[in-house]
Amino acid sequence: MVTKNQYEAALQTVLVELLKTVVSQTKRTAKFRTLLRRLDKTLRSLEPIMCGHGRLARVLDRPEKETKMFIFYVENGKEIVLKCSRIKCWNVYKKFVHANKLIRLDHELLRFFQVELQDNLSTRFRGLSLGGEVDQVLSSVTKQAGGFSSSINIPGLPDVIIGFDFHLKEVKHMLLKNDIQVLTVSAPGGCGKTTLAKMLCHDAEIKDVFGDNVFFVTVSRTTSFKTIVQKLLTHHLQVNNCELQTDEEAKNELENMMRNMGSEKILLVLDDVWSESESLIQDLKYQIPGYTILVTSRFMFSSIGSTYELGLLNDEDAKALLIHSAFPCDRKVNVPDDLVSKMVKICKGFPLALTVIGASLRDQSELKWKTTLQICSEGQSIFDLNNPLLLSLQTSVDALKDSPVARDCFLDLGSFPEDEKISASALMDIWVVLYNLDKEGMYTIEYLVELSSRNLLSLVLPGKDASELEGYCNEHYVTQHDLLRELAIHLSSQEPIAQRNRLFIEIRGNVIPVWWIEQAQQPINTRLLSISTDEMFSSVWNDLKAPNVQALILNIRSKKYSLPHFIRNFNELRVLNITSYGIYPTELHELSLINCLSNLRRLRLEHVSLSPSIQSITELKNLEKLSLIMCAIGNALEFCTVDHPMLPNLIELEIESCYDLKELPEGLCSLNHLVKLSITNCHELGALPEALGSLSNLETLRLHSCTRLSKLPESIGMLHSLVFLDISDCLSITSLPDQIGELNELRVLKMSGCHGLEELPDSVTNLTLFEDVICDEETSYLWSYYESDLSNLKINVVEEDRFANFMKIVA
Repeated sequence: MVTKNQYEAALQTVLVELLKTVVSQTKRTAKFRTLLRRLDKTLRSLEPIMCGHGRLARVLDRPEKETKMFIFYVENGKEIVLKCSRIKCWNVYKKFVHANKLIRLDHELLRFFQVELQDNLSTRFRGLSLGGEVDQVLSSVTKQAGGFSSSINIPGLPDVIIGFDFHLKEVKHMLLKNDIQVLTVSAPGGCGKTTLAKMLCHDAEIKDVFGDNVFFVTVSRTTSFKTIVQKLLTHHLQVNNCELQTDEEAKNELENMMRNMGSEKILLVLDDVWSESESLIQDLKYQIPGYTILVTSRFMFSSIGSTYELGLLNDEDAKALLIHSAFPCDRKVNVPDDLVSKMVKICKGFPLALTVIGASLRDQSELKWKTTLQICSEGQSIFDLNNPLLLSLQTSVDALKDSPVARDCFLDLGSFPEDEKISASALMDIWVVLYNLDKEGMYTIEYLVELSSRNLLSLVLPGKDASELEGYCNEHYVTQHDLLRELAIHLSSQEPIAQRNRLFIEIRGNVIPVWWIEQAQQPINTRLLSISTDEMFSSVWNDLKAPNVQALILNIRSKKYSLPHFIRNFNELRVLNITSYGIYPTELHELSLINCLSNLRRLRLEHVSLSPSIQSITELKNLEKLSLIMCAIGNALEFCTVDHPMLPNLIELEIESCYDLKELPEGLCSLNHLVKLSITNCHELGALPEALGSLSNLETLRLHSCTRLSKLPESIGMLHSLVFLDISDCLSITSLPDQIGELNELRVLKMSGCHGLEELPDSVTNLTLFEDVICDEETSYLWSYYESDLSNLKINVVEEDRFANFMKIVA
């Protein structure tokens, strides 16, 4: 029989080994570094428990089975951490899955040692010699953190509910018609998740199915599993004098009670569950027929059951809710309908915003409505007028306190225009510079996933199901609800203008903000500067002194646009993003000013018309990445000849959806330091220069969806550093050159949709390091012939989108 001392020794050993592994992996790999540092912090917080006399014994005062399982889990956690360095950068799905495993490991450590960690907090309070006030302070802290409601019974419904009938029908269908054990209703704060859950509990059809076995629990961020079960047993199941000593005992007791209900169905509603409580849901998943869990959360628990994303109100329902809040008893006096409609638009469909704004305008005059609208139309935030709305939505941002970079990333999203998609690649350019993130995009993906899981943005991945074989940030984009964007802007605008870390400027017509005119000669301290102009802007600029700005985002809509003259003094500028949101590509002028930006590292031009004056950028000796997205190229690149030296330190070149690019200039093949070359969705590109093989440092070559590209140059065999090659949806390629077998470092080849390809050269058997080919079923048969020669080869078959292929053919 194993003694408690032996379990203590075993647990100490696995935790110490896990910490050593975390420390070594944090130094060894840039991937998942934020999550690894979080694990490091958690493990070090456990050191007083590990070394304290008798404290570890108290932790292990629980059933032997639970202790053994936890030791095994921590031991397995070491393998999870070791695997961090083996996850391939291009494999986005596996990055997501592995990030979730690390988050779960951190949560399990905190859960297992929860009681002792709380004792640490209590001890620190008692160290302040507050005597009898300590319990009161701790009790107050617990209440402020959002503990259980006064009654755990099903709460009542609001007097009026508008716009939820469709959602109720959908959620009922998912619960009753599908074989789902856990369903999460997910949405940002203020969208009505709890209201929908209450409606479900009181619904007649639900009562017919579940009877009285509908249990409603409001979960706080600090609630333990044992407390949840104890409340359920006491208030719902009428089990009195129930004192549970451990989580394992609580789990067993609740399971026994539920099984004793016989064949009756059970619905457990867990309301307002936070991300750190994911393990509580797992622990409550008993394998009992007819037992279902409904979760409401601001977060998405992708690894647990199904998710229903609760949408916002449509215009009709939003107007009805605002009218109900502002005009009780139909007292709609002296307020024109058009004012009400404009106010509905400002509230963006958020039920909470409509309710709070409506209440603030209740029984107010038409003048008050007009004043409120004018304040909002002049750029003042809706949050300046409504503190309850701010407090509600801000809690989701405050929850990022343990991840300050993620909070900064959320605030940066205010840099982009309302209702526009944001490229993940554009965000990566900014975050690499401002927060020293890795240039491979691992951190970018990590923070996007974290913000998405908290419903602070929507992350859209390529394809139907975010296939694990997709990568490349230009294929990913972000959308954000208008009210969340406004929240980011509001939170970024609390300091005086001259002292803000990020400054967002909107110019309507040619009206320069008054503060800008008044402070023209005074420097501002911002690191991130965003300037948005409309289609009427005529590029008449006032002077602006911003000596510390490192990231400049210019959002434009006019047909012609001249770069602001003051950027020539932006000596610290590292990233410049110029994006046109007009119907046609914007004609850029004064491009020669870019030549003054000697420290510029990343330049992104999107939906603009280039002119030969772009030649001036060739003198940017420190530029590392150049992105040309949806640009009208024309003859702008004619200067790129072999004899014309350019961009000596360029590492990455992206050319995406440039519809008039017919050939790649020979001079681009003289970029000796180039590591990544992406030329994608350029449907007029017919050939690549033979000199392509001179790019001796090239590791990644993407030619995705260049539908008229008929062949790869024979010199491709000289790319001895090439690791990743993507020719997917290159519909006109009929053969691969024999020289492809000379790619000694090639590990991944994406070639789905190469329908003209009828055979492979025998030289592919020389690809000794080749690991993955991603192709359609037809092409997989060609590769199966060589499987015996390529021992490490894995053939990944992806489903085709035949309609998309057809559209590429006729484009």
